[in-house]
Formats: sequence, C-alpha cells, structure tokens
Amino acid sequence: MTDPILLAAASGPDVTVSSTFASILLAAAGAFALFAVVLLYRVVRGPTTQDRIVAINVVGTNTVIVIALVSVALGEYGYLDVALVYGLLNFVMSIAVSKISVEWGGVI
Repeated sequence: MTDPILLAAASGPDVTVSSTFASILLAAAGAFALFAVVLLYRVVRGPTTQDRIVAINVVGTNTVIVIALVSVALGEYGYLDVALVYGLLNFVMSIAVSKISVEWGGVI
C-alpha cells in the first residue's frame, strides 16, 4: 500500500504560472540568452586571458538563469535541479581555470 504523503512529495509542487507571467519569463530568458550570445564575442576576442575567463563564467551564469526561467515558465520544476548542478559545475570550472592560469604565469 502506498503512502499518500510520499505520493504528494514525489509529484512535485502544485504551482501553476499564468500565461502572461510565463510569457514574461520566456522573454526574459530570451534576453539573457541573447546577452550570452553577444558575450561570446568577448570570449573569442578578449584582449587578455582574464577577460576570457570572466566572460565564460558570465555565459555559464546566464545559462543557469535561462534554465531556471524556462523551467518555471513551463512548469517543469525538475530542471531547477539541473540549473543548480550546472551552476555548481560552473563555479568549480572557474576555480580550476583560474588556478591553471595562475600556475602558467598569468595573474588574476
């Protein structure tokens, strides 16, 4: 016999978003995605290694924001976990690249 409390916890939150608010969230996600694409210019043409590192970190942060906004707009709250894991990986990547850059003689 299944426990109703466990079934309620497994089904996720029972939150709905209005269509207007979902449209606003999707527009914001599109704006962040466009900003990330524009920022790729700095990744490719950055004058220094430090500029490239910061630009990649900002692109990763924008990706987390886009995943979270789309997740809430579509009501698929499981993707918030994906955004959280991606954010943690982005942080670890930033630390690793900074450490490697310093060891190769670059100053951050």
